[in-house]
Amino acid sequence: MLGGLAGFAVDTGEVAQAGSTLRAIETRGVLLCGVDGGLAGFANRDEDGDWSGFDADLCRAYAAAILGDARDVRFVPVTTAERFNALADGEIDILIRNTSWTFARDVGQGFDFAGIAYYDGQGFMVPADLGISSARDINGARICVQGSTTTALNLQDFIAANALTVEVIEYPTAQAGLDGYASGECDVYTNDLSSLAGLRVSLETPSDHVLLPDVISKEPLGPVIRSGDSQFLDISRWILFSLIAAEEFGVTSANAETAAGTSNNREIRRLLGEEDNFGERLGLAPDFAVTMIDATGNYGEIFDRNLGQGSALGLRRGLNAQWTEGGLLYSPPFR
Repeated sequence: MLGGLAGFAVDTGEVAQAGSTLRAIETRGVLLCGVDGGLAGFANRDEDGDWSGFDADLCRAYAAAILGDARDVRFVPVTTAERFNALADGEIDILIRNTSWTFARDVGQGFDFAGIAYYDGQGFMVPADLGISSARDINGARICVQGSTTTALNLQDFIAANALTVEVIEYPTAQAGLDGYASGECDVYTNDLSSLAGLRVSLETPSDHVLLPDVISKEPLGPVIRSGDSQFLDISRWILFSLIAAEEFGVTSANAETAAGTSNNREIRRLLGEEDNFGERLGLAPDFAVTMIDATGNYGEIFDRNLGQGSALGLRRGLNAQWTEGGLLYSPPFR
């Protein structure tokens, strides 16, 4: 995924103790959420300092579930290079910043992934007038990529597998790569498809650029926390699952409060805190899911508002559709 060293070591100091993250958040009264410093559709700050985007709304959902108010979140912009250090050092409680779940990041580095919030894959953007319809037609092209990232490694694998002769130009940041592409220093820009969609809208004439259909990697993006705090890992997982399950069950920001008391579906009643005390077992309010969904909407509402066909990015749900609709979104049962 956009950045992140393929192999790295971070000194996480003392491993978090179970329950310590929740206690720190409650004592502080605000959730520290690490996000991208500016990626359209995911985490973007306007001139008034207000944040919008898919990741930003997930941060608000976590704040609402944990603290009871979606406004109790502090957005902490972190770069690709500093994001894991910021998490390890306690500068943020949770990282929700287009970060791919990989073996190297999950095992032995002091971090845990709470789940998959967005299924992505690496792709390519080219000028529409270049006449390229597939990434396999880029032989002889100049390709912009962010250096020292899994994105760059995936590109090298793709080049080798397809015996391509290309010139790879590496840049220190995703924005620098986009600037190089926009100025004509290269013919092709590669990154995760979601990032390319967000970056494309910042170009002078977005319609002059197309995303090729090729997907050359798996990039499961999800929230990341420090290892060692089993309670906060459960909290982080089931908040995300609650958003996904709410969409499956038809629980929305418009009906969350009434559905809690009127539904005859016992799984919905458990999700919304009417049965089995799931919230209390996590260390949260019994109706944490109601508070959260009422504030931000369910997964589908968050997706549609920031990334969907009616948004500036205009992305289809694709793999991020519910499992009942041919996608991969799937929550374990609430029982």
